[in-house]
Amino acid sequence: MARHRTDDSDREDDQEGPVEIAFVGELADNAADLSEKLLSVPPGGHCTIYFDSPGGSAYSAISLMTLIVTRGLHATGIVTGECSSAALWPFAACQRRIVTPYSVLLFHPMKWQSEEHVVQIEAAEWARHFAYLEREMDLLLARFFNVSTEQLSRWSVPGRYLTGHEIAEAGLAEMHDLTTIPALFQNGSSRRAAPRRKSAAKA
Repeated sequence: MARHRTDDSDREDDQEGPVEIAFVGELADNAADLSEKLLSVPPGGHCTIYFDSPGGSAYSAISLMTLIVTRGLHATGIVTGECSSAALWPFAACQRRIVTPYSVLLFHPMKWQSEEHVVQIEAAEWARHFAYLEREMDLLLARFFNVSTEQLSRWSVPGRYLTGHEIAEAGLAEMHDLTTIPALFQNGSSRRAAPRRKSAAKA
């Protein structure tokens, strides 16, 4: 009798739905755990990421975003509370994004951070790198959200909290009320409905 081959999709189906991951709190404080959970999703697999994070480290944000994109994960991101600052980058990497009327997203310029007691040459190098990092991250976020850098700048300077309604109106995410969200995840409907990644988000 031929043996049945078990592949990644079979294992995912055995889990009765996509892997669920919660991005809660500062990204840097949970980066190792969040990375491990993303790596537990098979390449090309499905997962649902719940966001309630004020952001944190820009490097952690880029690392988590890179894991989602390079592994080709079909991620559905849901803002259950706050998705602000650095947390915007992994949210932007999700192929499907969902907000509620109570979701809050803060866009703001990168904040200057450096170690104490640095010598002048180190401070100068950090200033150069900071300017480069801020520019490149803004371009990356605009590309994945498929908005202009001018629009992103209007949200970011001096910093603005956007509601779920505003995010949906801008085309960055789907708006769903708390009473309608459960229907999206019945019988794997969230997996079937996930749209293809926009061409503007491709490297």
